Amino acid sequence: QIKLVESGGGSVHAGGSLKLSCAGTTPTSSSYCMGWFRQAPGQEREGVAVIDFDGSTRYADSVKGRFSISHGNAKHTIDLQMNSLKPEDTAMYYCVADAGWECSPTMEFDYWGQGTQVTVSS
Repeated sequence: QIKLVESGGGSVHAGGSLKLSCAGTTPTSSSYCMGWFRQAPGQEREGVAVIDFDGSTRYADSVKGRFSISHGNAKHTIDLQMNSLKPEDTAMYYCVADAGWECSPTMEFDYWGQGTQVTVSS
């Protein structure tokens, strides 16, 4: 069982920046994938960015060039730096994790955090 705890988020004006962090409290596998999903009211869930145990990253087209995912200082922690934020980035952001070799923003994840709200005003 992996427990994910998010921090960061909040409200910002368009063009601003925010940083999200996530800590996995019970690492169970040497190969894993962690990342971020988001869901806005009335919209489908969207994979935003993922990073595997080796540091390889993948992004949704909607955030490429603006968001950057990276490993944190501690094992099984990740950060999501969000720059040039737009009102359409407003959503609940969830940290996700899964064990194994596959790592894609379109895959299914077994473990989810509680979510942290990001609101971007115009």
